[in-house]
Amino acid sequence: MPILPVTVRISHTLASCALRAVACLNLAAGGLSAHAQGLTTEPPAPAVLGGSAGTAWEQRLLSQLPRVDDAHRADIGVYVRDLASGISVGYKAGQDWYIASSVKVPVAIAVLRAVEAGQLSLDTPVTLRASDYVDGAGNTNRQAVGTPLPVRLLIDQMIIHSDNTATDMLIDLVGVRQVNDVVTSLVPQGFGRITTLADVRRLVYGQLTPAASRLAGQDLLQLHRQPDDKARLALLSRLTGVPQQHFRLKTLDAAWRAYYASGANSARLDAYGELLSLIATGHALEPQSTRYLLGVMKRTVTGSRRIRAGLPPGTVFAHKTGTQRQRVCDSGLVSVRGAAQPVVIVACAQGEPSTARGENALRDVGAAICRSGLITSGVTDAPACPVVPPDAVAPSKSKPAPASVAGGPRAGPVARPVAR
Repeated sequence: MPILPVTVRISHTLASCALRAVACLNLAAGGLSAHAQGLTTEPPAPAVLGGSAGTAWEQRLLSQLPRVDDAHRADIGVYVRDLASGISVGYKAGQDWYIASSVKVPVAIAVLRAVEAGQLSLDTPVTLRASDYVDGAGNTNRQAVGTPLPVRLLIDQMIIHSDNTATDMLIDLVGVRQVNDVVTSLVPQGFGRITTLADVRRLVYGQLTPAASRLAGQDLLQLHRQPDDKARLALLSRLTGVPQQHFRLKTLDAAWRAYYASGANSARLDAYGELLSLIATGHALEPQSTRYLLGVMKRTVTGSRRIRAGLPPGTVFAHKTGTQRQRVCDSGLVSVRGAAQPVVIVACAQGEPSTARGENALRDVGAAICRSGLITSGVTDAPACPVVPPDAVAPSKSKPAPASVAGGPRAGPVARPVAR
């Protein structure tokens, strides 16, 4: 029978995790390793910490996640934590996953900490420079150079619309080192280096030629506007003055795989879940900033076909999405009726050339969580859980042993990925 990389655990209080983050994450990583070595399709009783017995939802979810994984060409990773009980479930959550625009939540934390310290305010104007332009969603890159934009607007654009230009303006405001320092202070292990969104593009193109480090913001916009990879490579050659035959790799797919393998802008899903847990419990920001950030995350408009599509209509989901070539993620906090604390959900899919079919895999993760009873007061297969249609386009797969994200996705053409 296949080995399933899943784990269940009951954590100690998050307050103690905030004070002892290294120990807590090391303990979580150990649990993942132990279960990954021995859990089969008939999972044993969950590993329990703190002297409490497990509940029904986690066993049901554990049985469903491998089925979701097998039903899609995309490989999925999932981390779920019920903050009310402390029980968490991980499916390949201890591996490194490229989280794309999910890094924008740590950026928001760094900016709001600067607000708390009195270094700036939500109304502080930030002037748009030509070097700030990055391709992607949102309206900021449509503004003219020299336009003053308040921090409040930039945070809205960054989280709600996943605006890359707004993100890089905020990163420049507080410093990319400060963003990384904030993450390390909260979750000492499990996150790779966070970069600007423009540097994501330069690092990818840099896999082809080191001259890509000189690409300007307008160059990045031109590259994104090309109709396909062939035209993109031709333009890159013209912009850098490097003949294509001298590129170190032959395709952009190969460049993206090499970039993903670097570990930049990646994280373990259990580590990202810990970050969300610290936000929810007030250990990342002061109360006013916590309310503000969660309020913005509740207004996110991207990812309507991902986790949210598998949850009951009207579910309050404060979340952030991430999208890149053959990568989709959705992570956030689900408010549960009658519960004092929300449920943390972190999910990513990789290796599917079609963003829409990758989103379907995350939709099915949301539906599996709903059917488990976790967010429906213990009612399994609750009528409120959406009935999701089978993915009629992507065939199911017979999956090999799971591999780390650093190994790279299956190659396949994807036109003009947009980070969201």
